[in-house]
Amino acid sequence: MGKWRYGVILDAGSSGTRVHIYRWLNSNTARAQASEAQLQSLPVIETDKKWTKKIHPGVSTFGDNPSDIGPDHLDKLLSHALKHVPLDEVPNTPLFLLATAGMRILPPLKQRAVLKEICEFTRKTTKFQLPDCDLHVQVIPGETEGLYGWIAANYLLGGFDSPAEHDHGKGHHTYGFLDMGGASAQIAFAPNATEAEKHANDLTLLRLRSVGGTPMEYKVFVTTWLGFGVNQARQRYVQALLDASPDAMEIPDPCLPDGLRVTTDGKPIEPGSQKEQGKGPELLGTGKFPECLHKTYPLLEKNKACLDDPCLLNGQHVPAIDFDVNHFVGVSEYWHTTHEVFEMSHKDKAYDFKTYQERVEKFCGRSWKEIEKLVDKKEWGKKVDETTAQELCFKASWLINILHDGIGVPRVGIEQLQGNRNTTKAIINDAKGKGFLDPFQAVNKVGDVEVSWTLGKMVLYASSEVPPPPSTEVLAVGFGSNEPGVTTPNDFQLPGGSYIPYSGSDDDWHDHLFSETPRRIPGFIIFVLILFVIGFMLCGRERRKSVQHKIFRMFGSGSRYGQLRRRRGFPGKLFGIGSTPSYERVLESGEAADDFELGFVDSGSDMERSDSSEGSRIGRTSGWATPQIKAGMVDPGTPPFFDPGKDIVAQGAGLGLGPANAFANPIERGGLMSRTDSRERLNSGRRSRTSSPGRLKSPLNSWKE
Repeated sequence: MGKWRYGVILDAGSSGTRVHIYRWLNSNTARAQASEAQLQSLPVIETDKKWTKKIHPGVSTFGDNPSDIGPDHLDKLLSHALKHVPLDEVPNTPLFLLATAGMRILPPLKQRAVLKEICEFTRKTTKFQLPDCDLHVQVIPGETEGLYGWIAANYLLGGFDSPAEHDHGKGHHTYGFLDMGGASAQIAFAPNATEAEKHANDLTLLRLRSVGGTPMEYKVFVTTWLGFGVNQARQRYVQALLDASPDAMEIPDPCLPDGLRVTTDGKPIEPGSQKEQGKGPELLGTGKFPECLHKTYPLLEKNKACLDDPCLLNGQHVPAIDFDVNHFVGVSEYWHTTHEVFEMSHKDKAYDFKTYQERVEKFCGRSWKEIEKLVDKKEWGKKVDETTAQELCFKASWLINILHDGIGVPRVGIEQLQGNRNTTKAIINDAKGKGFLDPFQAVNKVGDVEVSWTLGKMVLYASSEVPPPPSTEVLAVGFGSNEPGVTTPNDFQLPGGSYIPYSGSDDDWHDHLFSETPRRIPGFIIFVLILFVIGFMLCGRERRKSVQHKIFRMFGSGSRYGQLRRRRGFPGKLFGIGSTPSYERVLESGEAADDFELGFVDSGSDMERSDSSEGSRIGRTSGWATPQIKAGMVDPGTPPFFDPGKDIVAQGAGLGLGPANAFANPIERGGLMSRTDSRERLNSGRRSRTSSPGRLKSPLNSWKE
């Protein structure tokens, strides 16, 4: 087992797939190097910006043609992963493909077809650990995505490892997590003790394990609001405008800059187009941001019946949030909308509602022509183009409504939290000393590391590999329903099983020969066939006839796939035969036709050696099997080895070769001339033409070391 452990996660979103590579010290090495404080911390995960790669479009676009997802999509991602994971560690490296919003809206049958193809392609072309497709390749719900994000945020901010330095009061030291994409929005936080007890059945039980093996348990509330992402909210907003003025051809839109004309799906109207000629309704920007705030408020749907009090948005239950101890960080759209245009990205600067709203009102009050000129001059930086500027006013209004009227985040700069404590002066000053102790702060990176839910998934996985101390009760790492009195609920999800290192023999020469490049296999076979043909041609005519005669006598002269026909041609001339038998072939159909660390790690001098693949040998992976945990079980046990060899289908079985006498001539042919009889014996055992071998697809164009 090497010094480093690696993990690969493919984040399959709606617009594209991004591969993330992480690594951490194996448990024995980490424990040997750890200080007393580090033994009480989670494993240190490392990554590098060069280890990520994103390609477009998303996997959901392959719903109608799942067989294309391998060569057209996964090929590039897997090749990138194999470039950065040491060759000798590939069989020990788990791979996960977790799909989110885009795949959730795909019909179930198409979902299954795409996921199945992803798993089969990855197993066929790489040796990454992929023992359980249902666990390693899946569409995750929004709640799981939110939980992983909560883990990543608290891991980077230090909420897990240094609780004393992040004391928010009342024994609370973790941060809340907010995420917003195009289609949905998520919230995850640990309620205060009173709310946690009151709403215990609504919480998720999360269990981690420190480097020293100590269990770490948290109870988190997670929910997702479908249709509350910025793009879906915009669609609902435009539909509300159309419903309010069904016969109007020009509809005023206060959420667009003054003078901007767009179609109902947000495309700018060009002069001379059919839309310009009055053949369809259009939206005309008026740039009135206060009115925009007023019109987007109903989209929160706070008037829906709340069946389980309390509720925030859309009638969905959320325990009461104590903003005195629950401090939230927001990622994705929360960051982009507050920081891409307005420079508020100072690390010690909290989200200031008063300042932000003033800047948005000033921006949206400009005419569209003025905004266009300022965009061309890069007034707001290189990342702000016309599309970003066009969408900003709606997005800002939606974010402000969600945060303050929806979730209830105090308006920093205007509202007060307790008594006469002003959040602008007190909270921001605290944030400078301890960091992120304001009610809300938008973040993108913490210590140059992106806050990504994929990091949370890998933290959970690395934690699950740490063996518990022998003298302690074994509590499985993972998450599931919070059922009072139940140690491991029935729906408890393991992050991937226990680590079983690869221990293949050095005598597995065939694994070294083809390594991680299956395209070498057909090339090798063709090379052998060429050598055989050359040798056959050079052995002389008489010897060829002798060898051919023996082969035909061995296998028979007929074929059950068609009727024997006689014809002369190139094969006859090539082998010196007067006539060559030809067979009609019947093919069977089938489906098969700047490196940085996230925390302290003593890399040591052998770090480079661990990354080197020189002299490494690859054999069969042991793989992992996912333990099945049932209610009441404490020790999940040791999972059995995963043996890829059991999945190998024997090639070439059932080719229809009959016994040697299957085609013997049943008629006595006595009385013929000896010359004729000799010729019959020569030709009676002609070998049938083999059908053309199926083309071996190798989706990975090339593997780079």
